[in-house]
Amino acid sequence: MEKEEVRQTLKALIEEVMPELSDVSMDAEITSEYGVNSVSIIRLIVAAEEKFGVKFTDYELSLEDYKTFEDLAAVIKAKLDKVD
Repeated sequence: MEKEEVRQTLKALIEEVMPELSDVSMDAEITSEYGVNSVSIIRLIVAAEEKFGVKFTDYELSLEDYKTFEDLAAVIKAKLDKVD
């Protein structure tokens, strides 16, 4: 899966899991811009695991690891590249 496809799929997933967020910017700071908290990011990661067929370790569930949604997209892309 190409990087842009990962970004677009994740963006659609964000809008599905967090419908209160509209027209998200992948580069915006997610805690200050969108009020994303640790519970929200875990819900999104769980949904991403299902959608992309990847697994996150317990150490990868921390909100501090993802300043932007782009950071999360990069981790997903790296996981998909390992699978290929």
